[in-house]
Order: sequence, then structure tokens, then C-alpha cells
Amino acid sequence: MLGRCLLTLIVGGACWRAGSPLWGLVFAAAAVLWFHGLVMGGLFALLLRVNRGDAAPSPWQLLRAWGGELWAVEKVFSWQQPFAAHRFADFLPQRITKDDGKRGVLFLHGYTCNRGLWNGWMQRLRALGHPHIALTLEPAYGSIDAYAEAIELAVQRLTQCTGQMPLIVAHSMGGLAARAWAATHGGWGRVQRIITLGTPHHGTLMARFAPTSNARQMQPQGEWLQRLRAVEPSQMGALFDCFYSACDHIVSPAMTAVLPGARAIPLSAVGHVAMVFHPAVFAEVTRQLALPQALSTPRRI
Repeated sequence: MLGRCLLTLIVGGACWRAGSPLWGLVFAAAAVLWFHGLVMGGLFALLLRVNRGDAAPSPWQLLRAWGGELWAVEKVFSWQQPFAAHRFADFLPQRITKDDGKRGVLFLHGYTCNRGLWNGWMQRLRALGHPHIALTLEPAYGSIDAYAEAIELAVQRLTQCTGQMPLIVAHSMGGLAARAWAATHGGWGRVQRIITLGTPHHGTLMARFAPTSNARQMQPQGEWLQRLRAVEPSQMGALFDCFYSACDHIVSPAMTAVLPGARAIPLSAVGHVAMVFHPAVFAEVTRQLALPQALSTPRRI
């Protein structure tokens, strides 16, 4: 945000000094709203080639996804995360019982994000009476393995609060954090389901352009992903529902977001961050929260 503000001042100020205050305002607004959008648009265009074998998106779908992603990125990175990350507290009411049927939800965000990503979800689930915890995974650029202890504590708290196994909803890297937690703490029989949105289960090409520890762990065929797969049970995918999109400009190719044996749920014309706001995702989560314990209990692996 500081970089964009600086760019605005430089471009707008230069035009103003040149005697064109109107153009200064126009270019300043463009610097704020569209500079990163042009970069993002180039990434969407590359998907025509990258996903040509994975139900290749049409140019019209990519254009729609670009517009939706531009709105989602502005909402998340310019407001929810920097200024409203703690607007909604975790919801752990004391009077919930197993007979109430109010299963808990644990939210796990992705790379460069925090708990503010889930503000809309927290507001809606609180109105429905479902306990929930949204973590900020720290250290932000440390190892994904470092997040396991916080996830374990959250799962314990939700289970104690409701008397039922919670549901995990994870965006992007958060899905890998859930897998690392399950491998470390034997979590396969302790959650209802794990729903992932655009998680690079097999790595992503974009991870090669970031120098941080957790980004390196998300590289395709990387050592960390191979070690994780080696300790996971062969039927592990049966616990997962994987939302993915051929218009996901961050996790590509598209099918890298789907685990073997998982239920694969495609989303049409939606980008990486915008998946969090897709109505079909919220509808699926609330459907699963309404299932009785007998139907929702995962098979022990």
C-alpha cells in the first residue's frame, strides 16, 4: 500500500507540475486502482497456455475472473487485512452442547494473508450460531510446519466447545498447513472434513518467484511436499473437498489444487482470492455443518 501511495504521489505530482492537474488526478487514480491490475491481467492471460489441458478457460471467463479478482484483492489487501483483521473476534460460546448440533469451524488463511480474510464468514457464521476460530498463521514467512501447534490448540478448543469434530476451511497455503498439522498430530480422525480453496496440494509454479521459507515449500516437486506425502496415509484424500478453478492465476496448473481421492469441486470464472467470496463455497460449508454427526464423521484412515 505504501508503494502504491508513493507511485500515486510521483505520477500525479509530475502531471500537476507540468500544468495538467486533471491528468494528474486521472493518473493518480490509475496508479492506485489499476497498476497491479495490469500485472494481474498478464497472469490471467498466461492461463490460456498453462491450463490448456485442464478444461482450458475461455478469454471471456478469464476477463470475468480478472474483474472479480481485482475487486477481491482490493477488499482483502487494502481494507480487511491491514485495518480490520480483528474486527470480528473468535466465537466460542459457553452454552453450546452436542445436542445443539452447532459444529465449529476453523479458518486457515493463505500466503501473505491474515485472519481478516475471513471477516465476512465470521460475521455470517456467528449469526447462524456456529462457533469458529480464525487464526493468523505466524511467522508469516516461516515454515508451514510451524503453524501446526496453533492449529492443534484451535481444534482442541472447538471440539471442547461443541462436543463435535470441527470443520476446517482453508484457503491456499492454509490447506497445506492443515495437512502438516494432521501429519504431526494425528488429525485424520479428529475433524469432520477439510475444505480447501485453491490450495497448491501439488505445488504451484508461482512459488518459484518468492524467496520465503513457506513459498519454497510450495514449489512443485519440492522436497517439503514430497516428505509430507511420504508420511500421509494412502486414503487421506477421502477427507478433503478441494475447490479449484481454471482461472486461478496463483495456483496453476489448475488440477494441482486437487488431492488424489478428494472430491474435486470446480468453480467457473473465479480467481484465487475471489474463491473466498464465492457463494457456492459458503453454501457447501453450511450444508456440511447441517449434517448430523453420523453422516459427517470421516472414515478413520
